[in-house]
Amino acid sequence: MVRSCTDGWCARFMERHYSALNFALLVVGYILYLIIGAGIFSAIELPYEHDLRQELKAARQDFLNNNTCVSDARLEELLARALEASNYGVSVLGNDTDRNWDFVSSLFFTSTVLTTTGYGHTVPLSDEGKAFCIFYSLFGIPVTLFFLSAVVQRIMVLVTQRPVSYFHRRWAMSRSKLAAIHATCLTIFMTLLLLIIPALVFVSLEKDWNFLESLYFCFISLTTIGLGDYVPGETHSKESNPHSQLYRLTITIYLLLGLVCVLVVLETCCELPQMRRLRQRFYQENVRELDSETTNIIDREHMSDQLTDLSDGVPVIPSVSEQAASLRQDSKSPPYTPASGSAANRKLR
Repeated sequence: MVRSCTDGWCARFMERHYSALNFALLVVGYILYLIIGAGIFSAIELPYEHDLRQELKAARQDFLNNNTCVSDARLEELLARALEASNYGVSVLGNDTDRNWDFVSSLFFTSTVLTTTGYGHTVPLSDEGKAFCIFYSLFGIPVTLFFLSAVVQRIMVLVTQRPVSYFHRRWAMSRSKLAAIHATCLTIFMTLLLLIIPALVFVSLEKDWNFLESLYFCFISLTTIGLGDYVPGETHSKESNPHSQLYRLTITIYLLLGLVCVLVVLETCCELPQMRRLRQRFYQENVRELDSETTNIIDREHMSDQLTDLSDGVPVIPSVSEQAASLRQDSKSPPYTPASGSAANRKLR
């Protein structure tokens, strides 16, 4: 008896706090994902870091042994100054650093700042530049997000909503299945267009990069991670890259257009009915009920395609609010019961 009461209480508790429990599991799963990733990175990279440290120590000691006129303290001072300048985008390796802050390079810098990519290889040197960077980003990043949102929504109509609606009417296929197929095809196409093909181009243009490094740069850049360990156009001489300004400008355009395309793909995948149903598991009850109505509207959207205005032949598509109100009314209305006459007729038959 006690066990049955306990089981019943557990069942009621699970049903009442279903979304909260799912959200707690999501938080725990995400923390475990972070911990597992940190452990894997540490296991992979720590031996390489140790070997590199030993190599640098050996190279430094070898230099001191071959150049006895240089003291360890003076070498330490020179290396510290060189590393500090390198962190500000100025190298002592003999390359032409005059183009770090020309117009095209500054345009590349502003695009990486406003899109929050931030490679970190070029940073403001003066206090005035740092102050202006704060002011510029404070207004520029929200404007950039607003701009990207508007552009993505317009592109979504052309590359996602209209094709899905067209093939839905043409093939009479379920809209949810058709949306999943379209999202898969769009993801594959954008992967080829934005990652594979540009990586092959960078392999031919950057003499020190292999395919994996080029693919790594494209992915890190378009996802706005921007680690800055690989930056195109950082050559050591003008002869190896005579059109550096045009090269930088082309990369800037590629990053901006690529970011828009990536956002389109992400928005297309997030708007799938399957993804909406998955998100409902982690919403609060009032939000989950509203989103459930919206999902039902999406699943029944093909019914609205068949409604036409007989006066002018223009399709009449009910608004989301009208359909939601209709769904609420249907849920509140009593179930249909056949009339007594109908039951009598069935008995006669």
